[in-house]
Amino acid sequence: MKGNNIFFVAVFLILVASCNKSSLTDAELKSGVNKTLDNWHQAVADANFDKYFSYMSKDAVFIGTDASENWKIADFKIFCKPYFEKKKTWHFIPLQRNVYFDNSKNIAWFDELLKTDMGICRGSGVLTRNKNKWKIKQYVLSLTIPNKNVDSIIKLTSHSLNTIQSIYNQ
Repeated sequence: MKGNNIFFVAVFLILVASCNKSSLTDAELKSGVNKTLDNWHQAVADANFDKYFSYMSKDAVFIGTDASENWKIADFKIFCKPYFEKKKTWHFIPLQRNVYFDNSKNIAWFDELLKTDMGICRGSGVLTRNKNKWKIKQYVLSLTIPNKNVDSIIKLTSHSLNTIQSIYNQ
């Protein structure tokens, strides 16, 4: 009798695990990611420090436009705090966004075009889902440069290669 009970419990657990994969549709999952990102962008525009960082995971990374900006969450908070305190934060307005999911539907990655004070930028990143709550795990902000202008940008930024090499060779 014990063997049968173990068998039924095992079958039950397998059924529960397979049903628990995600009962949400792709549209609902995408809506959750979009809402998280939109609320995150709004929180920084409102200079709401706690709310802004509540959308990021405890081990999040923010990669900025400067080659030296690869912030772990604790360091990014320290960097951002004065801007939030002075209400001198940034306002990124999403213009377009693509969202994709892995098979488990617990990892999403995205890219977005943003209207910013730096012109049109691209944001991209990764979110993870736990108990139907999305958290930003990584965000990468990039300047968009028309291909026809790349040569002139290379000339402007060529000095930074030496700077970056010296930072990482220490």
